[in-house]
Amino acid sequence: MKKVTMWVALGALFTIPFLPLYVESQLYFPFITGKGFAFRILVEIALGAWVLLALMDKEYRPRFSWLLALFGGLVAWMALANSFGVNPLKAFWSNYERMDGWVMLIHVFAFFVVAGSIFAKRKLWDKWWLTFVGASALTTLIALFQLAGLGEIHQGGARVDASFGNAAYLAAYLLFTIAVSLWQASRLKGWARYALIALAAVQAFIVFETETRGAILGLVGGSLVVMALMALGSGKRVQRIALGGVLGLILIIGGFIAIKDTDFVRNDPTLARIASISVKELSTRLTVWNMARQGVMDRPVLGWGQEGFNQVFNTYYEPSMYRQEAWFDRAHNTYLDWLVAGGIPAFLLFVSLLLYALWSIYRRSETPVERALLIGVLAAYGIQALVVFDNLFTYVPLAAILAYAHGRIGRPIERLQAYPELRDQQLGVAGPIVCVVALIVVWTVNVPGIRAANHLIYAISPLPQGSAQNLEYFELALAENSFASQEIREQFGTYALRISSSQAAPDDFKILVASRAIEELAKEVERVPGDARLRLQLAIAYESANDLENAIIQLNEAMRLSPKKQNIMIHTGLLLIENGRPEEGRALLHKAYELDTSFEELAITAAAGDILSGEVATGKELLLEAVGTTTPDNDTIFYAYYQAQQYPELIAVAKAKVANTNGSADARYRLVQAYAAARQFEAARTELMLTIATFPETRSKGEALMNQIFTPAQ
Repeated sequence: MKKVTMWVALGALFTIPFLPLYVESQLYFPFITGKGFAFRILVEIALGAWVLLALMDKEYRPRFSWLLALFGGLVAWMALANSFGVNPLKAFWSNYERMDGWVMLIHVFAFFVVAGSIFAKRKLWDKWWLTFVGASALTTLIALFQLAGLGEIHQGGARVDASFGNAAYLAAYLLFTIAVSLWQASRLKGWARYALIALAAVQAFIVFETETRGAILGLVGGSLVVMALMALGSGKRVQRIALGGVLGLILIIGGFIAIKDTDFVRNDPTLARIASISVKELSTRLTVWNMARQGVMDRPVLGWGQEGFNQVFNTYYEPSMYRQEAWFDRAHNTYLDWLVAGGIPAFLLFVSLLLYALWSIYRRSETPVERALLIGVLAAYGIQALVVFDNLFTYVPLAAILAYAHGRIGRPIERLQAYPELRDQQLGVAGPIVCVVALIVVWTVNVPGIRAANHLIYAISPLPQGSAQNLEYFELALAENSFASQEIREQFGTYALRISSSQAAPDDFKILVASRAIEELAKEVERVPGDARLRLQLAIAYESANDLENAIIQLNEAMRLSPKKQNIMIHTGLLLIENGRPEEGRALLHKAYELDTSFEELAITAAAGDILSGEVATGKELLLEAVGTTTPDNDTIFYAYYQAQQYPELIAVAKAKVANTNGSADARYRLVQAYAAARQFEAARTELMLTIATFPETRSKGEALMNQIFTPAQ
């Protein structure tokens, strides 16, 4: 039984390095959820097997080290902090987009304990690290195919992402694989050594091709640390090489700084992105970090719980963020993320864990190369953690390094060693119990979430039987009662909005979908009443059902929860204007603009509100002051002038679009519509015929517009 149990544990642990290659297209967030669920299941299997091994053999029982104590303390503290967080369910379980939370943290801790116990006893670390490197070689191959144009870059653009779906995730993972490749190369001889060195070089190249500035800075900083340590702790020959490397790297950095403003750098996307690193470029991050600081000051001890940063972001939102993403769920700084999630104690535990790991590696490493590379990779991780957040494949290699160090310094725990090893008869009882418990854990922790993620991916996809089938899948996803109810309900709201504007959907189906979306989103708002984003989504669901009164109630609550968020004010203001409450709407639109007058689009929206409310002169005055013209190329202003029947201005706005798009077909058809609205039919006909002649591929669109405009006029 012991041999079988050992192979089960090893099979699970040795499969984990291959998870970066796993993409599950049948689940919502296919690059994230498949890896996350697979990791949890493998750890649960390994944990069950390890429990049996520990019962059978004292050598597999946990050993004490301060790494174990600090890591365990972090897990325990976060359980407490999450219990008092702003959204305990999400704090413990996270969501599909991140697959993080306390559930991930406890699984990473379990991986640390199991790997640290089994690999130290069996002396299998080298084999696991080589497996880790081998799997990374396959990931590297995928990235090379993408660079060669033989594979799809999933984010779009030129930033390679391999099978991660995110360039930053790939870059952070490669920081670890580079160090481990070089470390293992130092322990091998012959062709294997040179193959691993070559692999590390290729992976360093790919880090640059991800254009992830934090990881690139981490790679450079980590390299300096490695060479400095090699210079301090090696023989004269190695010292000279290391010092030469340090000097060479400093010269490269200095040379790059000297040429960063040249055309050579500007015309290369990767170099240009690196060259753009500056305080000005960091302004968005600095603003987000300041919001995080305010959140920490508000709840310094227990924090907001894991996944609580979105509410910090809403509460302390800065109007200067208007052009950035509307919703941040991370501070984009790992240290601040821990401060926000678990307060000052969580931050101290996390930093202490890293510092003690550095000390342990420095004191107990087998060779100077091992010491330099492991400390260097932790330094690289620490540097890039200043501007990014953790994900599964920073957690796994970091936990593996911690487990490796723990195995070196851990000492037996006398109380655990005192318990006798189970005999065969006792194992006949304990074995089935552990297996049943493991199966129950695997099922309850993973299966409902997996099934719901599968239903959800179908619910948001085009299906043969149309929208009714989508609704069925939404109901199936909700029926799983999984941890991801918020994401399912949010997508349900988006689906309801799409159905409400569909020409093909019958009215009774629209009413059904809207009512179900409202019902589900209302449940989520009741569960998390302090989330401004949920309030906005519920308001939009009410709008899809033409329930203005309840929509306004939710929007007002959203503005109370996030008092400086312009997009909520704009949404509310335009809704009020369109529904006969122009003064209230105008006031909100002007308030949104006055929060930060550097955004021209906010001035244009406020002016559009004036025009739609009949205050045309006021709107024109604001436009002239903010953008220098009363007829800017802007769709909102075009709509406002059309509704206000200001036809000369309408035509002028359409002409501005023609000029700004170099006479594109769409812009010229827009001008045709403006002429027609002004009843200048001859001008409309002339422009229409000229556009069809210039862009014959758009003839069908032009003829349809001709029928729309001229048939009623005849």
